[in-house]
Amino acid sequence: MNTKSTQFRWFLAVLMFLISFISYMDRVNLSVATPEIMKEFSFSKMDIGLLQTAFFLGYSLMQIPGGIMSEIFGHRVVITVAATFWSIFTALTATCNSLPMFAVVRTLFGIGEGPLAPSFSRFIYRWFNSNEKARGASFLLGGVFFGPVVGPAATVALMLAFGWRSVFVIFGAAGIILAAAWYYFATESPRHNKFVNAAEVAHIEGDNPEATQPQKELAPWRSFLTSPQFWAIGIQFFITDYIMYVFLAWLPLYLMEAQNFSLQKMGIAASFPWAALCIVTFATGYLSDKLIMAGVSKYKVRTLSGVIGLALCCVCLYLGAIATTPTMNVFWLTLSLGSLGLTFNAGWAACIDLGGKFSGSVSGWMNFWGNLGGVAAPLLTAWIATNYGWQSAITVTSAFAIIGMIAWFLVRPERPLVPKIASTPQSCLPGKQNL
Repeated sequence: MNTKSTQFRWFLAVLMFLISFISYMDRVNLSVATPEIMKEFSFSKMDIGLLQTAFFLGYSLMQIPGGIMSEIFGHRVVITVAATFWSIFTALTATCNSLPMFAVVRTLFGIGEGPLAPSFSRFIYRWFNSNEKARGASFLLGGVFFGPVVGPAATVALMLAFGWRSVFVIFGAAGIILAAAWYYFATESPRHNKFVNAAEVAHIEGDNPEATQPQKELAPWRSFLTSPQFWAIGIQFFITDYIMYVFLAWLPLYLMEAQNFSLQKMGIAASFPWAALCIVTFATGYLSDKLIMAGVSKYKVRTLSGVIGLALCCVCLYLGAIATTPTMNVFWLTLSLGSLGLTFNAGWAACIDLGGKFSGSVSGWMNFWGNLGGVAAPLLTAWIATNYGWQSAITVTSAFAIIGMIAWFLVRPERPLVPKIASTPQSCLPGKQNL
């Protein structure tokens, strides 16, 4: 009898990494192609800010519905449909020839990608042992942040060889292939997966009997909305994502306009902050799980990591804004975005701690607020940079971190929003929803 665990969950974690990677490559591609698109269509900074905001508007509106869908229909179906949908509209970006057409396609792209993160949060809850949650989250976030690491250089290379439109077609096709792979390999529960043996199922579900319950139920939203930490986890992520999306939307153009980088040099320099963020995210996931296994409280591991990450980001971002050389500017920006790896990992792991079997809904709520930051960041940064200069835009962004630090102190991951002893399965039939 084979008693050795199959470890198939880590294969799915890598597949999750790749899907997340492609999803963020699709976002980065627009920001890297921005100089060429602005030149071809005579778009202003405000026009590009509008296109970035169009994506985030569609994306943020699908966060809470995406979390609910993942709990009702399952992560396998929702992720497959979402990845296929957004990949189609990624490819269609290549056909755009006017500002309204770009805006419509980017909004639909955002709607398609919206359910991804909350559905993956649900997957992590169902497929990973309680001592592996942060590492599971690091694969989700690692893919997200690795996209911008290789994205600028890869996108520039494709643009120089084939033009900016080729980028969107190639990555749209890659997304559809990965969506098919997820549908084939992933199942809602590890016990129903032909690639998983009994030893791995026992490891995953042994300390989490709730994960074995097949009933579909809605989260107790009325209870959630009266919880201060439910609001705090959203507010801190609004700030965290706001800062990150300033980097995502404007770093390439900022380096070229404010620091006088060429297109080729920008493609390399813009990858450094994202590489730091990716490394810190994986390291934080590993260390967080080890500390919790060693008996350190989740408050110290999650909450204090969130606060420290934002504090370091705030200081380094300000130092980047006042740096007098391009080299020092990139150095401080790299440390600033890298520091957010502490906060991002803490946030997603805390959603699983707080939400449990409703982690899809809690993650959707947090990411909804985060991407409202994504809606605000491109336009507000464009307005400040246009009227007051890039230094003012970066300085204002750094100051916002203080709000996120305050919100984090209200988050207590060791106190779930729905205690396990009170989590009684309910039917999803009308009249029996716990609203």
